[in-house]
Amino acid sequence: MTKVLIVTGGGRGIGAEVCRLGAAAGYAVAVNYVERAARAEAVVAAISGAGGTAIAVQGDVAREDDVERLFATVDAKLGRVTALVNNAGVGPGFGPIEAISGADMRRTIEVNTLGVLYCSAAAMWRMARRHGGAGGAIVNVGSAASRIGGPGAFVHYAASKGAVDSMTIGLGKEAMPEGVRVNCVRPGVTDTEMMRGGPDAAPDPANDAWREGVLKVLPIGRLAEPVEVARAILWLLSDEASYVTGAILDVSGGRATP
Repeated sequence: MTKVLIVTGGGRGIGAEVCRLGAAAGYAVAVNYVERAARAEAVVAAISGAGGTAIAVQGDVAREDDVERLFATVDAKLGRVTALVNNAGVGPGFGPIEAISGADMRRTIEVNTLGVLYCSAAAMWRMARRHGGAGGAIVNVGSAASRIGGPGAFVHYAASKGAVDSMTIGLGKEAMPEGVRVNCVRPGVTDTEMMRGGPDAAPDPANDAWREGVLKVLPIGRLAEPVEVARAILWLLSDEASYVTGAILDVSGGRATP
């Protein structure tokens, strides 16, 4: 059976590394993006140049209709999905809770929480045995923020990722009898575009005091490289993790406290 992988937010950072590693592992890859088509197409070109199969598919995971179009496009062009990485995430706004706008709160929850739910539901329609599927694997990209809480900086973002933890545990139990494993990788602070800055950046990398404070409590003493997180995700997708479901794997450099 053809292995088909959908990676939401696959055009940059951790998602792009998951796409590349997934293609090297034999998946046909759908690189999802919202606005940065050139970035997604560059990932597709790199995969194709290495002999793999990939397509770029635009879609906002916060919109149910976009999610269905994403999965329907993959059905038509690559085949039924067998692996999903819910990687798309945003975190606009930085500071105490009263400084975060309602629009930023709403967008964070819509993408980081509802997007994971919408995509997971679409995947289950295709993977679950009760719907004629052959099983599969889902990996959610959470955040160490869900444990730490983001006080004074990004409580709204931490809350959105806490919901991902809960969904992983619940759907991990619900989906296993259907042949679908559901797990979560919870990165710490990773050296991505989102960390360095941009329209979806949170926390704000211009806040040098925040960054230095994080480095002081990281036992490993440095930020994660995106590929280090991606390797953990690919392991959870693989048959090597065949007895793992509902698990949350911290890839956070040893950070366990604020």
